[in-house]
Amino acid sequence: MATSLFRSALKGGLHKNYLRKTLCASFNLEKILCIHTSSLLNVKGQEINMPSLSPTMTEGNIVKWLKKEGDKISAGDVLCEIQTDKAVMAFETEEEGVLAKILVPDDAKEIKVGALIALMVAEGEDWKSVETPDAKSVTPTASNSQEEEPQESEQTTGGNTPGIELNMPSLSPTMSEGTIIKWHKKPGDKVSAGDVLCDIQTDKAVMSFETEEEGTLAKILLGDDSKDVKVGDLIALMVAEGEDWNDVQVPGKKKTKSSVPKEDVQKPKVEAHTSSEPTTRHSYDGYSPAVRSLLELYAIDGSKIVGTGKQGKILKGDVLKYVTENHLSIKPPRTVPLPGETSSPKTVTPTTVSRPTKGPGYVDIPLTGMRLTIAKRLTESKTMIPHAYATAESNIDSLLGLRKQLKSAGISVSVNDFIIKAVAVALKQCPLVNCHFVKDQVILQETSDISIAVATEAGLITPIVTNADNKALDEISAEIKELAGRARIGKLQLHEFQGGSFTISNLGMFDISEFSAIINPPQCGILAIGSGRSVIAINGKPQTIMTATLSYDSRAISESAASNFLETLQGLLQTPASLLLTSPANKKRASN
Repeated sequence: MATSLFRSALKGGLHKNYLRKTLCASFNLEKILCIHTSSLLNVKGQEINMPSLSPTMTEGNIVKWLKKEGDKISAGDVLCEIQTDKAVMAFETEEEGVLAKILVPDDAKEIKVGALIALMVAEGEDWKSVETPDAKSVTPTASNSQEEEPQESEQTTGGNTPGIELNMPSLSPTMSEGTIIKWHKKPGDKVSAGDVLCDIQTDKAVMSFETEEEGTLAKILLGDDSKDVKVGDLIALMVAEGEDWNDVQVPGKKKTKSSVPKEDVQKPKVEAHTSSEPTTRHSYDGYSPAVRSLLELYAIDGSKIVGTGKQGKILKGDVLKYVTENHLSIKPPRTVPLPGETSSPKTVTPTTVSRPTKGPGYVDIPLTGMRLTIAKRLTESKTMIPHAYATAESNIDSLLGLRKQLKSAGISVSVNDFIIKAVAVALKQCPLVNCHFVKDQVILQETSDISIAVATEAGLITPIVTNADNKALDEISAEIKELAGRARIGKLQLHEFQGGSFTISNLGMFDISEFSAIINPPQCGILAIGSGRSVIAINGKPQTIMTATLSYDSRAISESAASNFLETLQGLLQTPASLLLTSPANKKRASN
């Protein structure tokens, strides 16, 4: 009877963990039902896949597991050590729960990125009963003629010369797909190691795909402007030098044969039952065990929660915060009639959905991968970092006069070049502002590496002027022009726009008098520069005033440290002669 009740309740939509506890308590079936191996009661595990730990990683070796089955896992824990194509790196997880099953053991070689390596469950669930993927579960049986047959490869096309596969590379740590902008080689061209094959738009920028192979490009399978190409997808073929590239063999795609066409397969009938209780169904697939359990417990639609994990992933803390903010309580399970009982359904009047009237035309502009990434990162920054603000005004008449003198001497520098140098020197004199905030720790930066916000057609990007305090003004000017030019055509290398210790965003050239900017984590500060404006001083003389607004992370930078930084910056901008020295900050320390 207990099993019958269990199956009936499952069909009604009750959660199996709730049912297990309820039935065990009611029927005293601790030994019969609660200690089980039946697939009916198995716990569904959260998949842990082989990560991509370097831009060029396609496979790796699991060196050693640092957690064992049954161990509790918290966000930030290291699960195992993985040998990539670069080095041995730690695989940290953002999930919370219990490691249930290790599917790929220590010393496993050549594990493809994305392959299933382990399973975990939510804390409190029976990790020993986790459902393990089984080859038998996908093997067709003789008794069922409608089962799918194993995958077979389509017949290869083209000639008889086996080709060397060129797959879509991973050109940034977070890249999962990209767009092929333009091919620089055409079929028949000779390819040497280090040659650029094509330009690829990643989630960060347009980057060059350089090959390490040598031979002849035989066939381009995905041409210019191919969008949403997954990392690892086959994009071209090449052959060894001297082989007939016109005779290259094109591998077929995988296909699945079925003895019954899709349109002939019977779909399960869904009977419309009416109930006196309104029912809202949410899909909880794709969440970690801990998150899924909370969403089910409180009957929350996961799409309403803003995730703070990588790429907007929802963490356990995000759900708990949502529950607290909305004063939610645990939802009781929906009542299900016991076998033999009947429920008198009530007639439900169908709701008429009114459609909006047709309005004026509009144009949808799809977001680029870069803009989507910017949106996610800035949303995380604004919601997770406690922004504080401080503003200072500087008289830049002396700076403008010095710039004019330099220009007459043949040295062309901009106001922005002075600001970059002044900020770099101020950071050296106020090191508490030159920091990163990582995992609840403040990490002081040794160098003044200034990120400069540059607007491009694809989105905002921040090329970096490294060691800016040690560079002359004309050197900074030349470097900024070169970096900004390559940024606008998408030719920056990864290390040229990722990192930096502090950011400057200057809208003065657009006649914006003042504004505030959003911090670029893990940095702790960003300076928003407005335009210079003429005002009348107390003595009746006009002067040029520029407003600088500092946005800073109040967890890492105190009010006094922020004020000290702005006061130092103000002094440097109002007496700019010291900025002509290579490193005035270092000179000051040497004199002490």
